[in-house]
Amino acid sequence: MLTATSVVEDGQRHWGRFLHTPTDANPAAALTGLRGAFESFRTKEWAGFTITHPEFFSSMIIQDAKYLLSSEWYLYDAATKSLAQHAANARAGSVRLPANILRSEVAFAAKGYRVSYSFNEERIRVRFDLAAAKDGPAATGELILDPSKASPPLVVSARLPKGSMYTNKIIFPAAGSIRVGEREYVLDPDRDFAILDEHKSRLPYRARWTWGTFAQPVEGGYVGANFAIRPQLPDQQEESCIWTPDAAEPLANIIFSPLGDSPSADWSVRSADGRLDVVFSPFDRKDVNQQLVLAEIRYSQMYGVYSGTLRGEHRTWQFDAVHGVLEKMAMRA
Repeated sequence: MLTATSVVEDGQRHWGRFLHTPTDANPAAALTGLRGAFESFRTKEWAGFTITHPEFFSSMIIQDAKYLLSSEWYLYDAATKSLAQHAANARAGSVRLPANILRSEVAFAAKGYRVSYSFNEERIRVRFDLAAAKDGPAATGELILDPSKASPPLVVSARLPKGSMYTNKIIFPAAGSIRVGEREYVLDPDRDFAILDEHKSRLPYRARWTWGTFAQPVEGGYVGANFAIRPQLPDQQEESCIWTPDAAEPLANIIFSPLGDSPSADWSVRSADGRLDVVFSPFDRKDVNQQLVLAEIRYSQMYGVYSGTLRGEHRTWQFDAVHGVLEKMAMRA
């Protein structure tokens, strides 16, 4: 495990798993001049949260593709089976995601749409204020996340074929409330949580991945998993782990298998070593399809429940209908 406080030190980038989130995560700092400018432009950056609550599924994201700045938010009510979603674009360069997100503020603003994150050592505040639109009623919310009770971080820096990846993922207890139209949801930090997903990755022009995550609170912290498959170099770390209260234990060689031809079919998700062995049952999905002249995004995030087994280094856990997400991405950018 790397203990460095910066992804790049003395002009050299660290590759591998970090014990702690670096205070300086700027992969482009490894290069200067025209190569550095190209590296920075090709680096896709995003920061978002998946919110877990027994009555809904919800995610939000701010993403900087350099040629386009965008943000998305959705909430699916499990009882009414209603999906509220909002999205907006902004001028490229109007927001820059920081090199040290855990000590920074980020805000995305467009007409009728505002999402902001404010991080510090004592608390994280996530706010959004979204005007009513064709895909959903007005939505407002303020979440307070507690860094002192967060999970161990999953932080990976890895070479990719024709690219590179940096990711930082952490689970935080979540308090606060969300209002969608006339419906208000109250979050309980002993039960509910938000999973941070931060990326700074220079992806190849054509990129694909399948990714999923889920967790649940247990005594002393969280148990869950993050798992992904993408084109990978054989000697590089994957962005997968089993979360226990004590560690983000490395996980690799993930196998995603749809259990049918229907878009609503269950999925088997397992690791080759058997430490992850779960079935994902989707409730519904959110699709994003963007077609530009030289760029294309085809993205689908399914939200549903995971059931099965996680085998940590010291203990095995059984899960039954734990909320989570599974997504597929195909992009050309």
